[in-house]
Amino acid sequence: MFPTSKVEKGSSKYVSRIIEMIRDSSYDYQLTPMGTIVETETIAQALSLVEKSYLLLEPDCDRVYSTLTFDIRKGHVNTIKEKVKSIEEKIGTVNK
Repeated sequence: MFPTSKVEKGSSKYVSRIIEMIRDSSYDYQLTPMGTIVETETIAQALSLVEKSYLLLEPDCDRVYSTLTFDIRKGHVNTIKEKVKSIEEKIGTVNK
């Protein structure tokens, strides 16, 4: 999620607000150069983070772009770390 109305000035100032909020939440997350992966237990928790993210940008931004992907798998936790671990068991250390 980032503002399209502020891109000419760079978006990290705005994206960092969202990352700080996610970091301060109780959810596991992984920041990547092109997006952020967040692991929640319920869809309601994930959608709450989306709403909070938008509300952090809305006061200063006329237009906000969002791309969301959900991978919902009941009964599984800690999948961010486990997926990476599974690859590393096969090929060795990877960049994270």
